[in-house]
Amino acid sequence: MVSFLDKIKERRSIYAIGKNVALEQHQIEDIIKDAVKHSPSSFNSQSSRVVILFGESHHQFWNIVRETLRKIVPADAFEGTNAKIDSFAAGFGTALFYEDQAVIKGLQEQFAAYADNFPVWSEHSSAIAQFATWTALADHNIGASLQHYNPIIDEEVAQTFDVPANWKLRAQLVFGSIEAPAGEKTFMNDEERFKTFN
Repeated sequence: MVSFLDKIKERRSIYAIGKNVALEQHQIEDIIKDAVKHSPSSFNSQSSRVVILFGESHHQFWNIVRETLRKIVPADAFEGTNAKIDSFAAGFGTALFYEDQAVIKGLQEQFAAYADNFPVWSEHSSAIAQFATWTALADHNIGASLQHYNPIIDEEVAQTFDVPANWKLRAQLVFGSIEAPAGEKTFMNDEERFKTFN
């Protein structure tokens, strides 16, 4: 029997991805929706939002990233950047993770004593939703890697995909078929990370 921890261990950053997925687009969409829907959030705020891109929209997104970086990265160093973006565009789709700032503001007003904490808890909620989605996709043999090209792409992406102004982009999970396995993962000593007391 495969345990939850086994599934966590199987989830890795997969950079060599393709379009040869066994699932239909709607099945992948359902996995993402279920993973986010059932991820916990502070005060059950459900502040996470996701824009799911397939096909031409997926390519359009990565072209926005490419052209944004072209204006920033020195020309003599852009070849490597361009190849990296090509590797993401080669995937089957991308999930853009947002946090709804209107929800956070509402909670700050409703629970003033915790006002400073709600933006932090929102980041926790987003991270949990990202991890849950990533692991759920891995459970279906779909590889993914988490990227962070925000905030430099935020405005153009919002305009292109009609994203509400109160949604704040936090991460981009690009996914597809696993074309090459992840490299070996190393771990620091437990003694440096954990303390146990009785």
